[in-house]
Amino acid sequence: MPHKNTISTNTMIMGYINSGNLSTARSMFDSMLHRTVVTWTMLIGGYAQNNQFREAFGLFAEMCRHGTVPDRVTLATLLSGFTEFESVNEVGQVHAQVVKSGYDSTLMICNSLLDSYCKTRNLGLACHLFKQMLEKDTVTFNALLTGYSKEGFNHDAINLFFKMQDLGLRPTEFTFAAVLTAGIQLDDIEFGQQVHSFLVKCNFVWNVFVANALLDFYSKHDRVVEASKLFDEMPEVDGISYNVLVTCYAWNGRMEESLELFRELQYTRFDRRQFPFATLLSIAANALSLEMGRQIHSQTLVTNAISDSLVGNAVVDMYAKCGKFGEAKRIFADLAHQSSVTWTALISGYVQKGLHEDGLKLFIEMQRAKISADSATYASILRACANLASLTLGKQIQSHIIISGCFSNVFSGSALVDMYAKCGSIKDALQMFQEMPVRNSVSWNALISAYAQNGDGDHALRSFEQMVNSGLQPNSVSFLSILSDEVMWTSVLNSCRIHKNQELAKKAADKLFNMEVLRNAAPYASMSNIYAAVGEWENVGKVKKAMRERGVRKVPGYSWVEIKQKTHVFSANDMSHPQMKEITRKLDELEEQMEKQGYKPDSSCALHDVDEEVKLESLKYHSERIAIAFALISTPEGSPILVLKNLRACNNCHAAIKVISKIVNREITVRDSSRFHHFRDGSCSCKDYW
Repeated sequence: MPHKNTISTNTMIMGYINSGNLSTARSMFDSMLHRTVVTWTMLIGGYAQNNQFREAFGLFAEMCRHGTVPDRVTLATLLSGFTEFESVNEVGQVHAQVVKSGYDSTLMICNSLLDSYCKTRNLGLACHLFKQMLEKDTVTFNALLTGYSKEGFNHDAINLFFKMQDLGLRPTEFTFAAVLTAGIQLDDIEFGQQVHSFLVKCNFVWNVFVANALLDFYSKHDRVVEASKLFDEMPEVDGISYNVLVTCYAWNGRMEESLELFRELQYTRFDRRQFPFATLLSIAANALSLEMGRQIHSQTLVTNAISDSLVGNAVVDMYAKCGKFGEAKRIFADLAHQSSVTWTALISGYVQKGLHEDGLKLFIEMQRAKISADSATYASILRACANLASLTLGKQIQSHIIISGCFSNVFSGSALVDMYAKCGSIKDALQMFQEMPVRNSVSWNALISAYAQNGDGDHALRSFEQMVNSGLQPNSVSFLSILSDEVMWTSVLNSCRIHKNQELAKKAADKLFNMEVLRNAAPYASMSNIYAAVGEWENVGKVKKAMRERGVRKVPGYSWVEIKQKTHVFSANDMSHPQMKEITRKLDELEEQMEKQGYKPDSSCALHDVDEEVKLESLKYHSERIAIAFALISTPEGSPILVLKNLRACNNCHAAIKVISKIVNREITVRDSSRFHHFRDGSCSCKDYW
């Protein structure tokens, strides 16, 4: 259809752009014989507004080739379309055109350029431009302030904020949002409180955008009271306000308040698709709050939010971490798309619950499905290898990691160091650490822990010093001296058992039993063992009763050993192994040789009120003793043996294995729940302290 004039055609093009019909707008544009700078600018703006920057930039380049000189509106429109995903080179090309067109002293254009450099993450050029600008306003400062904050230059952001105040420039909501973000990352609560006071003074605290930034600041600093008070005082709230406080409550363990506010949120006018489903599901997963997780899951079904891959993966992760693998697998199967994140969520759930073989089987299925594993997947699988002490499998996984290109990833490297250490191969752990191109605190902690678990305190301390000297800040994992009360008193209790100090043991037990939350049954078992050792069976019964009343269950003890890539698991007095006859024969043979070496079994380690003869016989069939006997008949003479045990080794077994190592002339390594024990020629690396 012929067009009467350029103005009417421009009007039609703008109408198509406003209705989102860019293809028709472009067709009409292409059919025009005469285009003005307004025509070009409108279509460039249409592409920019619809996140089609490549088309916008291509049209701008075509405009320049046709000899149409862009005006400041064209340049500002194009610059507004830049995002962090665009190339800084393209910003540079626009900058060159700005200079060529004579707009390099125009404040609006310079502000747009500055903002574009920040968005494309080139703060060097942004700072250079900022210094060259003869005129600056609040928008100028906001652009650089936001850039500093996003890139983690938090001190620079705050200094710029103060400079802005010195110049008498009035801050806007964007100023406060950026500076509060910088305050969050600096972990500076006092600075946030100062900004809060300033907001009240400037009457900005009632702006919902600013109030949400302040609410997020208090939330990220775990200041629940301040966050709740601010929320209640806000004259206007939106979905973001609710999301921040719901998350704040949940992260701080206030699940009831979080759920109550979440229910309230469901009755508001806010778009349910904007609810923080993935975050809340992650919190429910980490808190093992199945009830909360199910409520959130039901809402994802109502809103169809579960169709979002991020939310769907979070649902799978929540059920897996809560140990509900049937539901996790059902959701997993129903998802339209299963990415490496989905598979990893299920794999890590199995591994965290101690179902290491199930996790490994799923990893094999993942490989068959041709889904590429990522560093998080490999970290979970390596953890399974570490807990199974399967060095052979761990090395196979390392080969996968090298092929996948994840070997240089610090996350994978740290997991490999940890795996080798827990498999008793400190040499491989050290070599892996030394080969890592980049190390962080997790890498150093893995190495320090490796030395500590293997009883090498000198190297652990030396590694700690090297970590500090490298400029990395130690955390609570690094400081072996910073232990929780539970860890400290459990160590005291076990020392009392070894040295038969019953009075101090009772004090340590009282401290442990009076704790609000006691995470495992080990202290109860230790105290029970102390009473059993001196024949106080009535007190043994009292300890067991206390365990029942508190809902604490004693974990059954078992040991395992890997022979020819197959894991063999044994429990005390377990006679089910197909080679049990040969194992029993080996145990009897060892017992006879041990007696000749002067070994005398410690019947106090038998924890039942039975005849002395029965006690002594039962000691021979503790799980680690059976595993060692099996390894001795299944491996070449002189080869080292590695046995894993889920609980702490008893005094008698520790003494027995020392003698066995001398008789068979082999290195026997036992990793119990406290550390590695390296037995050589009748002595142990722990020097009898564990």
